[in-house]
Amino acid sequence: MKEHNRSSKGTDIQSKQAGDSRERAPRASKAQEPSRTNAPQAFRTQEGFKSANGKKPYGRETAGTPASGSKKRFDRETVHDAPSGGKKPYARETASGEPSGKHSGSAGSARSSGTQPPRSSIEQRPSGKQGQRSSADRRPSGRISGAQPPQHLSAAAAERGSSSSSSRRPSSAAAAGSAEELHIGDRIVVTVKRIGINGEGVGYYKRKAVFIKGALPDEVVKAAVTKVNPGFLEADIVELEKKSPDRRKPPCDVYDVCGGCQLQHMSYEAQLRAKEEIVRESFQRYAGMQQLPMRPIIGMDDPWSYRNKAQLQAGKEGQKIITGLYAADSHRLIDISGCLVQDPVINKVMDEVKAVLADMQIPIYNEKTGEGTVRTIVARVAQTTGRVQLTFVTAADRLPDARLLVKRVRERLPMVVTVAQNIHKGKSSVIFGDKTVLLWGKERLDEQMGNVKFALSPRAFFQLNPEQTVKLYNVVQEAASLKGNELVVDAYCGTGTIGLWLAPHAGEVRGIELIPEAVHDARDNARTSGVDNARFYEGRAEQVLPEWVQTGVRPDVVVVDPPRTGCELPLLQAIVKAQPSKLVYVSCNPSTLAKDVKVLTEGGYRLEWVQPVDMFPQTSHVESVILMIRK
Repeated sequence: MKEHNRSSKGTDIQSKQAGDSRERAPRASKAQEPSRTNAPQAFRTQEGFKSANGKKPYGRETAGTPASGSKKRFDRETVHDAPSGGKKPYARETASGEPSGKHSGSAGSARSSGTQPPRSSIEQRPSGKQGQRSSADRRPSGRISGAQPPQHLSAAAAERGSSSSSSRRPSSAAAAGSAEELHIGDRIVVTVKRIGINGEGVGYYKRKAVFIKGALPDEVVKAAVTKVNPGFLEADIVELEKKSPDRRKPPCDVYDVCGGCQLQHMSYEAQLRAKEEIVRESFQRYAGMQQLPMRPIIGMDDPWSYRNKAQLQAGKEGQKIITGLYAADSHRLIDISGCLVQDPVINKVMDEVKAVLADMQIPIYNEKTGEGTVRTIVARVAQTTGRVQLTFVTAADRLPDARLLVKRVRERLPMVVTVAQNIHKGKSSVIFGDKTVLLWGKERLDEQMGNVKFALSPRAFFQLNPEQTVKLYNVVQEAASLKGNELVVDAYCGTGTIGLWLAPHAGEVRGIELIPEAVHDARDNARTSGVDNARFYEGRAEQVLPEWVQTGVRPDVVVVDPPRTGCELPLLQAIVKAQPSKLVYVSCNPSTLAKDVKVLTEGGYRLEWVQPVDMFPQTSHVESVILMIRK
């Protein structure tokens, strides 16, 4: 599982393989959002959020959003970026409202003109993919409302409605009642069917999908149209005509503008149900599986304060130093002091560091003028020890009064055991530069999950929710069901976490990773943990695995934990040819997971079960582990 931001494995590997552009500075909401594909939007800049986030933060993390740690932007329920090699993106989510099967091979409009052929063979991965909707979504629901403003608005709805519609075109097209004739500002009434992959409510108006931020399933919403697309509509809530019993008041004061979380307005029990439905819907749409062997999702007992790392942009609000995320589509920094999903230790560190910087008058970087020094503050806490690693990302080689800064930090924050400086010059919006200097303390932060020990450098990838990661890896171990003599291949191995978790139960583990720094960390982690039956190799899994097979080395179990874009088609082909008896797939994107399952099924594998895991409560992100058996 790559995190939220999967800026680690997900983004970095993809960037190097296909020349993708680097991630940009996190915009708290839509800019951070992997457009309409299941991407943690929260904390999208942490190493891979999977931040939550891809697996490798090596120089590709972007500045700002905490949560869901990876990576690229996606379109509606399908991949927006080309997986690699210049391939075209998949089509948008089905939005025409046509019932499944009404037209041969077509259930919605493609992203570009014309629909794309279905991905039907392991020898071919066409760019488009037609979708299906569950039967519950096939009936269009919704009616148009008059142009007059509603008489009864909740405070939040009134604010949304008044701020977005005053300058819009009047709803003269409303009387026509056709979705194609709608304009921005028109009012429509929609019954919300489900939660979308980015946390918005999804309903249908005149057979066209409508995405409504903040709406919940079974709510009847009067909404103002904010975007008209040939395949879908976007709208804001004006009035709730029928309110869901699952609706809650978000406890976060900046929830509406931060964008790091998408589901705080929903009870946690309902969040879990919605995430199960996201997985189920993805397999119906992209794999054609109407009956899914899915287990109940694994949630958290306490769905707050779970994130062990924050990397926040520094800025100034008047004379006050703040740290946070950029508001959607803007350069306005939102202060997220006291973030409710961060470990309280991280929040304390951020507050004290800001106070020290203010007392010492150390200049904060200004992205408009290019002046100043400190641009990002990164803090990570070890769950097993409570110790903290602190890194200042600076726009210049010299950090003013560095020795005194270290002294003040140590006085205020005795839990800090590392103070480092990463140098990132220029205006690029990636978080880290290439050079990291140790200012004081230990080079690495000691951490442990289960029996596996880690020594983490400031830029090393590590899962953002250790409590749920243990549950996730236990599911992987169950799926592999090792007897002690198997050869396990861990493709997309990153820093080796899954391979090292399985090593005590296997005969041999071989990990394959494209990023040299990650391979180095994986080998260090193996030594730190005393694991002597795990080896890690640098290269592309789709090339290395066939080379091993040609020499007579065939894996018994293959584990993959790819970025949000899913596995490369050549790797899927290589796995099928290698013929492992079991394939364990860890995914942070149900849509690409379902597409890959379809290919693997056609290649001779059978889906045994799907296990969703809630790695990032309060966000729309959902992780899944699946087991596939060779037929």
